[in-house]
Amino acid sequence: MLIVDTQQTRAALPFGALIAALHEAFVNPAEVPLRHIHDLGNAVGQPATVLLMPAWNRRYFGIKTVAVYPGNSARALPGLHSTYMLYDSRSGAPLALLDGNEITSRRTAAASALAASRLAREGASSLLVVGAGRVASLLAGAYREVRPIHRVQVWNLNPAKAEDLARELTEAGFAASAASDLQSACAEADIISCATLSTAPLIQRAWLKPGSHLDLIGGFTPQMRESDDACFADTEVFVDTGEALIKAGDLLAPIASGVFNASQVRADLAALCQGDHPGRTDAAQITVFKAVGTALEDLAAAQRVYEAHL
Repeated sequence: MLIVDTQQTRAALPFGALIAALHEAFVNPAEVPLRHIHDLGNAVGQPATVLLMPAWNRRYFGIKTVAVYPGNSARALPGLHSTYMLYDSRSGAPLALLDGNEITSRRTAAASALAASRLAREGASSLLVVGAGRVASLLAGAYREVRPIHRVQVWNLNPAKAEDLARELTEAGFAASAASDLQSACAEADIISCATLSTAPLIQRAWLKPGSHLDLIGGFTPQMRESDDACFADTEVFVDTGEALIKAGDLLAPIASGVFNASQVRADLAALCQGDHPGRTDAAQITVFKAVGTALEDLAAAQRVYEAHL
């Protein structure tokens, strides 16, 4: 059984190739049961959740475990820790233990960019990143594979972290800066990508300009929110999978308030990749992509890492 560390996992997942691998996975989807979510809070005395995410195809099956500890930022630790076990579908033999954090963060950013390749305007060049954690730090690099991203603003509840990420992105060749005012930054951005663990809305519909693309990838439980209800009232809404409609607070809240109905979802990512829906059809549309993540993406990434080490 291979043990693939952080650096090796990262090296096997350049964004161009990973986005292509995810596209292929959504065109030829695997079996993906609903994830298991367990609350550890009572046992450990703090907010904590564990996710179990299985998926399989004819060649491989895999299971990702994710430990979510929102309070870890106070300990200078990541809010997520995960591992990925890959097996041979034909024999059940374990093949590899992979760095789940790298798989999760890189496939999340890559899936966001894959959706934007269908939903963001062709000439979109300005990106607002909301958040400054691991996934947020990868978004500009992923988006650059599908759109001509040049200017990047970063907003975070902790301004110092936004400044740090902006410096990193400047070193990577972007015209990057920290945004002090979220409303004005939203009004300027062609693409707004939120990668936070927020439980209260951050983005307001009134701040979005015509033709913009709103990407909501941080929230994955009913309690998590990154946008207000109005963001779903008169926009073109897409999801990564149907699971978003039962897990995402960003969707459940506007559904509960009557602002949005599940039948108004235009398409999921599989339909976009398979050409069953054209995605953006008008330069003035405001598109919204709500993702909760799917084990299909993890399996595609893990398969690529494993095969790179054969």
